[in-house]
Amino acid sequence: MAPLLLAVDPTSLISFDQAGAKARPVSKVITLLKDMLKQMEKEADEDEAVYDKMACWCETNDKEKTKAVKDAQSRISDLTTSIEEFSAQSARLNTEVKNLKKEVASNQKGLDAATSIRQKQLAEFNGEEKDLLQSISALKSAVVVLSKHHSMLQIPMTHLLGVAATLQYQLSKHHSLLQGVLTPTARRMIGGFVQAPGSAQSGEIFGILKQMKETFETNLAASQKEETASQKSYEDLKKAKETQIEAGQDQIDTKAQEFATADSKNAQAKEDVQDTKTSLSADTKFLAMLKNKCAMNDKEWDQRQKTRQEEMQAVSKAQAVLSSDDAHDLFTKTFNPSFIQTESSDVSQRRQQASSLLKLVAAKLDSPRLATLAMKLQLDAFTRVKKSIDTMVVQLVKEKRDEIRHKDFCVKEFSSNDQETEKKTREKADVKGKISDLELSVKQYTQAIEAIKAENAEDSKQLKRAKADRNSANKEFQMTIADQRATQRLLVQASNVLKSFYAKKAALLQTKAAPGGFSAYKNNGGAGGVMGLLQQIVSDAKAMEAEATRDEANAKKAYDAFVKETNASLQAKNKNIVRKSSVKAKTEAGLVEARGDKRTVLLELEQLGNSKAELHQSCDFLTKNFSIRQVARDEEVEALNQAKAILSGANFK
Repeated sequence: MAPLLLAVDPTSLISFDQAGAKARPVSKVITLLKDMLKQMEKEADEDEAVYDKMACWCETNDKEKTKAVKDAQSRISDLTTSIEEFSAQSARLNTEVKNLKKEVASNQKGLDAATSIRQKQLAEFNGEEKDLLQSISALKSAVVVLSKHHSMLQIPMTHLLGVAATLQYQLSKHHSLLQGVLTPTARRMIGGFVQAPGSAQSGEIFGILKQMKETFETNLAASQKEETASQKSYEDLKKAKETQIEAGQDQIDTKAQEFATADSKNAQAKEDVQDTKTSLSADTKFLAMLKNKCAMNDKEWDQRQKTRQEEMQAVSKAQAVLSSDDAHDLFTKTFNPSFIQTESSDVSQRRQQASSLLKLVAAKLDSPRLATLAMKLQLDAFTRVKKSIDTMVVQLVKEKRDEIRHKDFCVKEFSSNDQETEKKTREKADVKGKISDLELSVKQYTQAIEAIKAENAEDSKQLKRAKADRNSANKEFQMTIADQRATQRLLVQASNVLKSFYAKKAALLQTKAAPGGFSAYKNNGGAGGVMGLLQQIVSDAKAMEAEATRDEANAKKAYDAFVKETNASLQAKNKNIVRKSSVKAKTEAGLVEARGDKRTVLLELEQLGNSKAELHQSCDFLTKNFSIRQVARDEEVEALNQAKAILSGANFK
């Protein structure tokens, strides 16, 4: 507002005051002017308090928002670098995992091929071993038959036929093995013996049988030694391959976990970048609005100081012109705009001989069933005993076969149990790592949500405070306007009174002459100045009303902009809270699932441990005594066959 320029002659003011201004109506204006001066001084103090409050608010929010913007920019830069690092790490780990899987697949393929060859070799060895054991057993029986007699004539024909049949069968079956072992003479002798069993010399046939038996035994020993070596080589290869596979799989699991972690962190970083950018945008807009508003506040403060000073100077001068006692309460508060702003016999002898043989073998092998059969042999008829012997032989062969199957089952089940235990142990480690990561994520989301809620609470508090200040400022504006208009009416009324008076006096002076003895009446010299001053004050009051109206409109506009920006910031942060709460809920659901997976894996490991303990109970004794039990059963079968032969008339003295 422009200063008041008063063109008044000081001598006239002196004359005006000295003439008794208290007696004239304009003295009310003087009193009003005095009150206005006091009110302006009071308002100046109030403006200074409002300015200090606003300046403190501007400084605090400027520092906080500037720091928030700087921190967000730094975080975006760090997150961008992290995203690039995580992307590169993910690509590298993905390539390494693929290469490791190819290497593990290659080692597994090699192990499977070696296992297939080993199984084929073992099957061939078992068949060959079984044939040789049966051949040795048959030759041993034939040797025993011939060793009991000095001449073929002493041997029952049935026995000779049995020996001949054995020779012919073994010679045919193991032709390649006996190639180069039997001389042509021996072969012709065997041919003659087969054609006419009683014609050959028992000693020569006995020798051939022993030679064949020894050859088979030597070959069996060599095969067993070779099988042992092959098994050891295979086990060494298997161990090496399994070590390589396990190491490769461990690396795959580790790399895969690292890849998943890098991918997860990359996604989280991208999400955080977007969230930070959103918050940065809102904070940047708020800061720009804050700086603009605070700059306007500083400018307005300077202007208000200057204007008020000029106004006070004008009022002080007006006091020297006017003198009135009718307007004490009108010039009170003038405009006081405020600007406020706001996160497992013969028969008996044979019976006795067979019984003794069975007792002897039963004692050697600790076989209760052979001992029982020896007792039954002394009591039952030959036919029933032979039938029992046949039944026992069948049973023994079946038990031997069952034990072989049981051993194979044990080996397979132990291997399967070990593999599954290793797998579940890895799963246990994986799920523990997953649980740890999920717990950390839930904690981070919780902290982030709480931080945003705190920011929102502060913004809402500032918004509420700004609304209260706006209402207060508007109320003061309404009072200021009412006072200004009342003042204008009073001044106009006073001015009209003066105008009416001086107009009337001028008419009288034109029609009447001055009385004798007195000089002519003249209008007071200060009248024109007072009326001009009153008019000027009215004009200034209207200008002040218009300025207060503009300031009120600007204050409301700034308040509306602040409310809009703050509500936009609150809305963006609330959406961020909803999104983070949704992600947190999904993460917590994943955590519950992972903990359930952990309990399942622990239960499966416990079940595998129980299964292995049951396997040990079922398999340890069999596995440890397998070879002894197989040989013992063969000896039992041989003893039973000899007992049956004795009962049939064979003499094994």
